[in-house]
Amino acid sequence: MNPSEIVIWFIGAGLGTLLLGLLLKWVDRKVTARVQWRVGPPWYQPMVDIIKLMGKETLMPVTARGTGFLLAPVIALATMAVAATILWRSLWDPSSPFLGDLIVVIYLLAIPALMTMLGASASGSPHASVGASREMKLLLSYELPMFLAILVAVARSGWTFQLGGLVTAQAQTGPVVFSISGALAMLIAIICMQAKLGLVPFDVAEAECEIMSGVYVEYSGPALANWLMTRAMMLAVMPLLLVEVFWGGLYRQAWWGFLSFLGRYVLLVVLVVLIRNTNPRLRIDQTMKVFWFGLTPVAIVALVLA
Repeated sequence: MNPSEIVIWFIGAGLGTLLLGLLLKWVDRKVTARVQWRVGPPWYQPMVDIIKLMGKETLMPVTARGTGFLLAPVIALATMAVAATILWRSLWDPSSPFLGDLIVVIYLLAIPALMTMLGASASGSPHASVGASREMKLLLSYELPMFLAILVAVARSGWTFQLGGLVTAQAQTGPVVFSISGALAMLIAIICMQAKLGLVPFDVAEAECEIMSGVYVEYSGPALANWLMTRAMMLAVMPLLLVEVFWGGLYRQAWWGFLSFLGRYVLLVVLVVLIRNTNPRLRIDQTMKVFWFGLTPVAIVALVLA
């Protein structure tokens, strides 16, 4: 791609993913409301929340380190835009991505958690410090089983670390999820996705009723809006990654391919919302045990079977 195409894809994929993520946040809130026998917000409510925060003032805590506190949400949002661009481009044209783009996406998806820890630590708040500590432990817990699960798909696709190569291989041999090892890896990836999104039962870094939103407690105005947009884009990007890696991506050869992709994508989003609404929050020690002593051994078994 030439530089102009890169800019167009970056802006288009970034804005499109943001709008999609805000729409999915509404789906999350609407389904949650219906589960709790409430009406729920209108479809445009997440967008209104962002616009409202953009018009507010960002209040800096007296104890905060300004540079890290303000840069963290900006960097997190930018990395999500880059990750979204790579994923949508590889989905639309599997032959276009660069070598090792899967590894790049994995690293990019870890940066928002690192920026969350940086921003929380820079705020100087004791509640945010507790949240940052929990976020670090959570990151160290789920990254290994998540990587092993993705490695299962890589192994079954001829050890290619190209997203386009994964999609092409599955178009020829069938989706990875339709094998025993692939099904185990997909299950592990879904649970890890729940933790990466910071949703119940793994929302220990926020835990509103314990540490008052934890890592985000001192944020307000546009800075808080950046975090909300980052979280919304993450909600849009993570199911997309799982569909590409484990479930065959987009079948462009026939009209039903788009409907099939949309159905698989929506199914994962709804599954995330249902898990969030049907489970209690785990303690951080319980969360670490789930990933280290529960999911990691299963992921190793799945990799051996692959």
